[in-house]
Amino acid sequence: MSLLEKKDEIEEEVIKRLKSVYDPEIPVNIYDLGLIYKIDFEEKNNYLFATIEMTLTSPACPVAESLVEQVKYVTQTVDEIDEAYVHLVFNPPWEPSMISEDGKDIMAASGAHI
Repeated sequence: MSLLEKKDEIEEEVIKRLKSVYDPEIPVNIYDLGLIYKIDFEEKNNYLFATIEMTLTSPACPVAESLVEQVKYVTQTVDEIDEAYVHLVFNPPWEPSMISEDGKDIMAASGAHI
């Protein structure tokens, strides 16, 4: 079975790990915040490359570099992934409506507002 045939399982594992990364100012993980726009995989010569397209809650986010590095790190901790690339994009701009239902529940429970 090629690595891409296990794509759904690998993507689920990436998402699970992305849910461990938090914007330090908001009590919701970056996946449920809606900051992850796309997860792609490419297999070359038995190596699996992951590309994550993500954004920030604000282009002026003071922890942008740190968040990008965390996303790359946790993605590369998935056994099947040999290398990860993270592309920071601002189109479409992030807005609170992108927060998942789980994220909204977490924010409501913690009293956080955006």
